[in-house]
Amino acid sequence: MRTKIILAILAVTSGVFFFSSCKEDRDYPLGVPELAHHYYIAFIPYNNSVVTVNKNQTALVKFPVQFHSSFTRSYDAVANYKVVAPATNAAVQGVDFDIVDKNGTVLSPVDGKYSITFEKAERRKDTIYVKLLNNPAPGVRNTEIQLMDNLTPEYEVDTMSTAFKRPLKIQ
Repeated sequence: MRTKIILAILAVTSGVFFFSSCKEDRDYPLGVPELAHHYYIAFIPYNNSVVTVNKNQTALVKFPVQFHSSFTRSYDAVANYKVVAPATNAAVQGVDFDIVDKNGTVLSPVDGKYSITFEKAERRKDTIYVKLLNNPAPGVRNTEIQLMDNLTPEYEVDTMSTAFKRPLKIQ
């Protein structure tokens, strides 16, 4: 038994010396040039879970998003999102809900897209706001807000597969 303990101690000690004596002389840069202007946007929390709200709710529905960046740039990065109606029980924009700013002012999409600008492409959080319109029609209505890729000559804002859409169930 004592021999096994001594052998175990020697094995651990030699393993520690072996792995601590190895040193690689590699230079690991912060990133690769091809991805230097590639950013990500995602809903918080990082999932695609359904948000359920009552149609007579007066407070704005808030969908926080995170813009991921490690740098400060000379340009502003723009992230896009859109409203997608499901095949059944679709909520109607302008009847069941509106996309608004933090003050409740209705936003108008450009080519079916809304945008959020991240000044100097710096990492930060922002919010997408939905105002419910208390439609008296019976039944549940559904819609979905989807973050979109935005590829420009200067940069790309990409989405994450696990947090690019936020289904909204209005009951």
